[in-house]
Amino acid sequence: MGDESEWSYAGDGEGPVHPVELAAFRIDRYAVTNGQFDAFVKDTGWRTEAESYGWSFVFGGLLPDDFPPTRGVQAAPWWRQVEGADWHHPEGPHSDIADRSDHPVVHVSWNDALAYCSWSGTRLPTEAEWEVAARGGLAGQPFPWGDQLEPDGIPRMNTFHGEFPGNWAAMDGQRGTVPVHAFEPNGYGLYNVTGNVWEWCADWLDVDFYATSSVVAPLGPGIGSFKVQRGGSYLCHASYCRRYRVSSRFGSAPDSSTGNVGFRVARTT
Repeated sequence: MGDESEWSYAGDGEGPVHPVELAAFRIDRYAVTNGQFDAFVKDTGWRTEAESYGWSFVFGGLLPDDFPPTRGVQAAPWWRQVEGADWHHPEGPHSDIADRSDHPVVHVSWNDALAYCSWSGTRLPTEAEWEVAARGGLAGQPFPWGDQLEPDGIPRMNTFHGEFPGNWAAMDGQRGTVPVHAFEPNGYGLYNVTGNVWEWCADWLDVDFYATSSVVAPLGPGIGSFKVQRGGSYLCHASYCRRYRVSSRFGSAPDSSTGNVGFRVARTT
């Protein structure tokens, strides 16, 4: 696990590089889709935290030009607080997921993901399990396919193209998420482990954890403020966020939600 190359962010705690030993486990080849989450909601009546709060964060580039002014995040003004944005209204009340049943569900908190896991008889992967699976059998490579960001100039994942944040050169006319089966899978058959959406993991985030973590089945610290997210999203861009790599680490509060965070489920064998 880990990375200490020029690609890495020391402040994220990506190093030191260290070995881990894991018991066998299963992990879904795809992130949980809107269609799957819809079945969960219909069966349980679950109300997501974004729905309870009445709003969630949406990337400004996905909003119509005439969208009313909203509050932004001071350090990241491209994030807009949109009333009525939630998993089935990804860009606010004017939007829906009618043609996105195979896209990853977004605007789901860590707590929402845990509720889905309880319903489906699954669990969130640990951070170590996620990274081992995402690497697809390749050791020491930044991407699931090797060391080139775009081999032969061909994109292998869904990230931001253009000049971030205002000049978005959408791939194939697509902005935001793409279907969970887009692009080629890694060596273990997993799709979109980098790019598209960040994925929640079970662990609390600790930037110093790798320096002292157990080699055998590490589980992260016992307490914390942020839960781990892995893999980057459609908003990652080399100019400000190179976190579209298998070793990248990020985190958010377990009750938070945005339009570029989803999850993938696992199961103990």
